[in-house]
Amino acid sequence: MLYRRITLWLVCCGLFLAPLTGMAAQDPPGAKDATEVTVKANDAVKQLLNFGDTKDFENAQKGFIRALPEGGQVQGEHGLVWDMKKYAFINNKMAPPRTVNPSLWRQSQLVMIGGLFKVTDRLYQVRNADLSNMTIYEGDTGLIVADPLICEETARYAMDLYNSERNPDGAKKIVAVIYSHSHVDHFGGVRGIIDEKDVIDGKIKIYAPAGFMEAAVSENVYAGNAMSRRAGYMYGNLLPPGPKGQIGAGLGMTTSTGHVGLIAPTNVITKDIQKEVIDGLHFEFLLTPHTEAPAEMHWYISELRALTAAENCSHTMHNTYSLRGAKIRDPLAWSKYMNQTIQLWADKADVLYGMHHWPDWGKEDILRTLRLTRDGYRFINDQTLHFANMGYTLNEIPEMVHFPKELEHFWAMRGYYGTLYHNVKATYVLHLGWFDGNPCTLHILQQKDADPLYVKYMGGAAKIIEQAKQDFDAGHYRWVAQVLKHVIFAEPKNMDARNLAADALEQLGYQAESGPWRNFYLSGAQDLRSDKQIQEAAPETASPDIIRAMTPSMLFDFTSIRINPEKFGDSAYSFYVTIRHPENSELKDENFILDAKNNVLNHLQVAKKPDAEFDSSIAIDREALDRLVLGESKIAEEIKNGTLTVEGAQGKFAEFLKTMTTFTPDFPIVLP
Repeated sequence: MLYRRITLWLVCCGLFLAPLTGMAAQDPPGAKDATEVTVKANDAVKQLLNFGDTKDFENAQKGFIRALPEGGQVQGEHGLVWDMKKYAFINNKMAPPRTVNPSLWRQSQLVMIGGLFKVTDRLYQVRNADLSNMTIYEGDTGLIVADPLICEETARYAMDLYNSERNPDGAKKIVAVIYSHSHVDHFGGVRGIIDEKDVIDGKIKIYAPAGFMEAAVSENVYAGNAMSRRAGYMYGNLLPPGPKGQIGAGLGMTTSTGHVGLIAPTNVITKDIQKEVIDGLHFEFLLTPHTEAPAEMHWYISELRALTAAENCSHTMHNTYSLRGAKIRDPLAWSKYMNQTIQLWADKADVLYGMHHWPDWGKEDILRTLRLTRDGYRFINDQTLHFANMGYTLNEIPEMVHFPKELEHFWAMRGYYGTLYHNVKATYVLHLGWFDGNPCTLHILQQKDADPLYVKYMGGAAKIIEQAKQDFDAGHYRWVAQVLKHVIFAEPKNMDARNLAADALEQLGYQAESGPWRNFYLSGAQDLRSDKQIQEAAPETASPDIIRAMTPSMLFDFTSIRINPEKFGDSAYSFYVTIRHPENSELKDENFILDAKNNVLNHLQVAKKPDAEFDSSIAIDREALDRLVLGESKIAEEIKNGTLTVEGAQGKFAEFLKTMTTFTPDFPIVLP
């Protein structure tokens, strides 16, 4: 019976993804086979989990209407921005390859079930047209779209797929958009489906949780360059898809790489629980700040008996800390909002759907998913603090915390995206910070100074490599990677050390159940083996729309972040700046005092110019300021166009701007 059910599932997957067949998978350069130690580790996972449970596969296919057009390929201005054809190998094998954790392989097979789906009457989703889902509600007169993906190109593609089946004559127009939370995969494609003029004219409303704009903009800009570089590792954008390379990220396959946009919300949900009627549908919103995102919300639609917990409840354990870099999230708040969601709506809902993955139907399954998700994040919080209060430290506690049996065996709390290990570490830092209390770790040497000493104390690079080879053969891959890092940072050109460390990282990647962990390990191995750092497209962070959405105060904060102390030196600047809004007569001029000294820029908004001396008085159109920040123009051009005037020391403002660093996501990660 089990064989028949699995065979039926494979046939269904073939029907869903028939256009994707025939693509040859590739291996990363220098990739090796799984060792017997890795094979045994992956076999143990097969014994631990119930792979005969096919309920998720049935749910992932339920309501299927049509497959992704063009085999899941989306063209952008400069080539493909989304390509599911390259993952066809995932659906061509029944058993997981030896080089993939079987639990992660199962998750990727599920995620690959994409296309247009009917969730319930008047509620549809397009899945696997990007990292996230696009959800479409059919209102009384038009359409309501939730979470329009990462980029314009994939959003337009997903909307076209829906319209081709449900709205072929284009009779129903979009009347509202909902952003469930402040991460880019849930708003970046908005310009692909609506025109901002319709928003300005009041034809389209945009709903978002309180704090959305500040969270969306600041997270994508302030540390955006570092996040973008690390996201390349996290989502495996640097790896060729294949059984020895990238096979997905647990939450979705990868990230699209098209144009990221943002249109500000018109309707902000500000009450903890707020009811809104949107085109005849009654929405009840619950604000859930500081959970998976700083600004997030759940909602229930009474007419549809449909509930979503946004990205706080999906078919994976999520991150309380994202490996790309982000502010640490609060698992206790997460758990409490899940508990509140259960109390408010669990007994009213017939379907629980998410902004990633597939839905759950029926009260029993809905309650189980909500309850175990709630318990999982509560467990992470409580057990981290339990052991911390016993005196255990940042690096000890993650090795000690293990889920109880019910949570361990629940597919939707397996670590495909977040992991128990790094979530526990993050929770320790959330409550107690990075310091473990031991003064020996209070002020340690930086790597460039410490690693040559480690190598010297251990008897030299050759001896370390010789011992590391023995440990590699014994399967001690974590230790091999850890110890060889010292050799690599002491001797970056030592290819014996780099290749052996790459071999160790590769085996760790093959064993990883988490997509991001696998991608980090294998991306690191690829960089260590290569003479040249591989570059790949990554999602835009400081895109034009994001910059334009920043308040002047946020722009000045970002400008201060960009100051290069070596260029700035002992300089000092003072400016009086007036920001004009000629394209929006409803906005008044904004006046700021800028004081740049000690390698920082402080700013203060004022009503009028004070009686004080300034190097320059500057009047600039907001659009011109955006262009200067984006590097799209120069001061001389804006002065010539009349969008910038400078009184006083003409050259001081230009001199100040020359102290700025232009960030590029190409810094090394596994090399000094």
